[in-house]
Amino acid sequence: MSASAASNASLTPLPGHLYVVATPIGNLADLTERAKSILGQVDLVACEDTRTTGALLSRMGLRRELVAYHDHNETAAAERLVEEIAAGKSVAVVCDAGTPSLSDPGFRLTRACHRRRLPVVPVPGPAALTAALCASGLPTNGFLYVGFLPPKSAARQSFLTKYHDFEYTLALYESCHRIAKLSADIRNVLGPDRVICVAKEITKLHEKFLVGPAEEVDQKLQSMSLKGEFVVLIAPPSFSL
Repeated sequence: MSASAASNASLTPLPGHLYVVATPIGNLADLTERAKSILGQVDLVACEDTRTTGALLSRMGLRRELVAYHDHNETAAAERLVEEIAAGKSVAVVCDAGTPSLSDPGFRLTRACHRRRLPVVPVPGPAALTAALCASGLPTNGFLYVGFLPPKSAARQSFLTKYHDFEYTLALYESCHRIAKLSADIRNVLGPDRVICVAKEITKLHEKFLVGPAEEVDQKLQSMSLKGEFVVLIAPPSFSL
């Protein structure tokens, strides 16, 4: 077995390795045994919010040294962390919920490690993107993940116009503050019959999947609480339920 395969198979972190660890997006039972084992033994845990990750570790009965690694310090923090890894420490990078690097910090640290030829090991688990895709009923033979669309309505509409005839499913995240406006833009730009899925609070108590024509989904959104986090999927124009 190669060194890379051995590190992937092990529940014990190895010195000089970076572990990209997925954490629950809502239901704490979704944390894998491997993730728990790695988080409980690494030298450092790099995280978006030390309070959020500290609370997660506390619920598992774990105490580790936490290092802030977020959008506002990611470049500088990545350089400091890669030096720690090069010096032989094991480091886990996590985000507040889900999988690092998917619209969350992580990319710069993994890139810095590869530039230094330092091992990067994924510890996979929950991700809102794949959870929404697999439960939506929309095509998954191909998809384009675009993260968060621009906050300005004109820029969102320009993006939707550009991808009006895209042959695969479009996947994106949206906040509770803009989901209603995004839904209206989809209906107006792509048409009321375009099939979409709006997934709210995946794995949480108020999880909800709205799947159907854009006009129908938009009407349902108008009559419900919009608190929470959303994944939006847009089917190709030729797709029908």
